[in-house]
Amino acid sequence: MVDTTTTANKITHVVGVADMKTGIEGQVLVTHALGSCLGLVLYDPVARVGGLLHAMLPLSKINPQKAATHPYMFVDTGVPELFRAVYAIGGLKERIVVRVAGCASPLNAGEMFRIGEHNHVMLRKLLWKNSILIAAEDVGGTAGRTVRFDLDTGRVVIRSGAEDHEL
Repeated sequence: MVDTTTTANKITHVVGVADMKTGIEGQVLVTHALGSCLGLVLYDPVARVGGLLHAMLPLSKINPQKAATHPYMFVDTGVPELFRAVYAIGGLKERIVVRVAGCASPLNAGEMFRIGEHNHVMLRKLLWKNSILIAAEDVGGTAGRTVRFDLDTGRVVIRSGAEDHEL
């Protein structure tokens, strides 16, 4: 699968499930099929750098070996990695704008696991411990989401079904 395309003079990088990518001006980051998964967007509007994480599960302790090789699969390991990666390309903590999407409970998923809810709670705990606030979020419900993040403007557009809205 090709995960990079060029449209309208912008390079688009696709962030797969259990993946993370960072970007700079002139780039767009997109992730598809956020159901119970967490989509986390970080953006530094001064440096115009950011990143997008697509994490599946809240806690890495369920499979430490998998977490060691695929840290973006888990919220508790992927979120710190995303912050470090954005800092490495010039982002500063005091300027980071945080947006969150996903964490749904798709129909037929059952109430027993509530993975989306657990992903959201784990993220909020991590951010709270580090004195980081969420600027906007589109979480919960039953619908899947696609996130499109433009690094020129910091604009984040969520597509759910046939509707788009800015986050």
